Amino acid sequence: MFTTHRHRSILYLKALTFPPTSNPNPIFHHFCTTSSNSTPFTVSYLIHNLGFSPQLASKLSSTYSLRFKTNQNPDLVLNFFRTHGLSDSQLRHMIAKAPWLLSCDPFKRVLPKFQFFLSKGASTSDIVNLVTKCPAILSPSLKNHIVPTYEFLSRFLQSHKDIVAYAIQNHVLFSRHNVSRNVRMLIESGVPESSISRLLRMNSKVLNSTKGLLKLVEEVKDLGFNPSHSHFSIALHAKRTVLEASWKEKVDAFKKWGWSDEDVLEAFRRHPHCMLASVDKINLIMNFWVNQLGWDAMAIANVPRILGASMERKIIPRSSVLQYLLKNGLLKEKASLTSPFLVGDETFIEKYIKPFKEDSSYLLKLYEEKLNLAHDKDNKDGMI
Repeated sequence: MFTTHRHRSILYLKALTFPPTSNPNPIFHHFCTTSSNSTPFTVSYLIHNLGFSPQLASKLSSTYSLRFKTNQNPDLVLNFFRTHGLSDSQLRHMIAKAPWLLSCDPFKRVLPKFQFFLSKGASTSDIVNLVTKCPAILSPSLKNHIVPTYEFLSRFLQSHKDIVAYAIQNHVLFSRHNVSRNVRMLIESGVPESSISRLLRMNSKVLNSTKGLLKLVEEVKDLGFNPSHSHFSIALHAKRTVLEASWKEKVDAFKKWGWSDEDVLEAFRRHPHCMLASVDKINLIMNFWVNQLGWDAMAIANVPRILGASMERKIIPRSSVLQYLLKNGLLKEKASLTSPFLVGDETFIEKYIKPFKEDSSYLLKLYEEKLNLAHDKDNKDGMI
């Protein structure tokens, strides 16, 4: 039996491109062939061959009802995964989550799944990352679950690269049926495929919901959102992601700046992303807008998209230009103070700097100085 496995291993490995790993940790050289009368063989194996504590080994053995009585198959499994790129620490992490793998035939249960993901553009490191984070992906049927799930996702994520990346980020995807079931329910509720694609790319918890999604859909509808509009999916994401206590904290933060409950709700309807901003960012922007710029807090209630803007890269540089224009009477009396924060960088320069010929050089210098400060801060933060 062991000779047959070795022969099959050589044939399979010739067809793959996985690089060999470095010498395994010495802990894996201690093969357990006997067990004391007081310690079951499986427990002894987990202790001596994977470095688990006696307590964890005993718990895993009983919880997963491990039944192997010799080291032949578990040794084969460990060697298989080592050959396919897993380090010793990754092996320990994976087996701690899925000790049942030690009893499987890796050439029947695991290798076809590796080959499938390789054929879809996944790299060796992608696969190692995937199975280490979620070894449960090795449990369901390739034919009956993984392949259909992959094909289903291809409706919404247009490239193999996107699907593989999503699977790595959302590693329960191919081990559970939640996502495909929830996607179908959203489609039946009138949510367009483009919105579902957005939720997938956001790695939204909405699609992983095990229960209550239909109730959440109805709740968002009752708030005035139309399922066919793009805001609906973002509102779903916000309501699913932000815990009730955190939601209340954000509402209270807005009310501290003079908003009413209805103002908060209306801002959410206009731009549901606003409830994804942290309380700290809400207070940071509102404080700067009201106390440093001296502008009306209700302007942001009417244009809540501003809460998603970067303080350093957008709000501070652009407000510096606007303050100069206001101080020198260069802006029209009723000019919007929010519109300049909603346009792209080039458009901002074309509309708010270049038209003022005599001041354009100074304004551009002022604007770029503030942007450079933001870049310097980003670089400094990246070095920490």
